[in-house]
Amino acid sequence: MAKPKTDPESLLPLTPAVFHVLLALAGGERHGYAIMQEVAEHTDGQIKMGPGTLYGTVKRLLEAQLIEESDERPDPHLDDDRRRYYRLTGVGEKVVRAEARRYAEIVALARGKKLIGKPA
Repeated sequence: MAKPKTDPESLLPLTPAVFHVLLALAGGERHGYAIMQEVAEHTDGQIKMGPGTLYGTVKRLLEAQLIEESDERPDPHLDDDRRRYYRLTGVGEKVVRAEARRYAEIVALARGKKLIGKPA
């Protein structure tokens, strides 16, 4: 993944790992283990990121400036000070929104072809 470009769509499509990490961070700052837990929870355990996948993805997202490490820390009595917290950058938010729109278009197409039902 290269440096961020002005057009978020130029970075699409995202890999599933990248999309799920960005999606987890769209809900707010998270540390690595919390990202892994959220991905597993939101996919009903279908996607389980191991540390290698997660931190390789985080490294690429940091280099691409789609996420950044947060300077803010929770109360040290409530958290391990070795944890690193991550958050979306402005470009990262635009990219995850663009990918979510792309997925929504694909779902609409699949519904139009009666491959899946209408939302409940």
